[in-house]
Amino acid sequence: MIRYRLICKKQHEFDGWFRSSSDFDEQAETGGVTCPVCGSSKVQKALMAPAIPKKGKSRKPVPAPDEAAERVSMMVTKLRNHVEKNFDYVGDRFAEEARRIHYKETPRRDIYGETTLEEARELVEEGVEVAPLPGLNRPKAN
Repeated sequence: MIRYRLICKKQHEFDGWFRSSSDFDEQAETGGVTCPVCGSSKVQKALMAPAIPKKGKSRKPVPAPDEAAERVSMMVTKLRNHVEKNFDYVGDRFAEEARRIHYKETPRRDIYGETTLEEARELVEEGVEVAPLPGLNRPKAN
């Protein structure tokens, strides 16, 4: 697995993991890599400085790709479980509720739900703080 520092057309930086350099290239060409902040599919590799240890200092071993993937999967599951347990599920009314909270038409509360990519982009353009919830689609908590 290769980790790239990526940047979207709106200058949001984030990390992405890929099986190979060509895997990134193929996904980027087809719009398969999107910014987690704004949803833009215009993404490219950002400039990265190599991590070179100082003389006499050893680097911590990098976890094997399978181990790293398992750690990420566990963190995503924990995040999703936390959101499902502590946030209000608003279903397909997410964009409407997020706007109402942002414009102080209703008391502030943490919510999650579904929206289209276009609605999510509009929310970001309006300054409404939103983020995709990673993880597999599964039945929502009641």
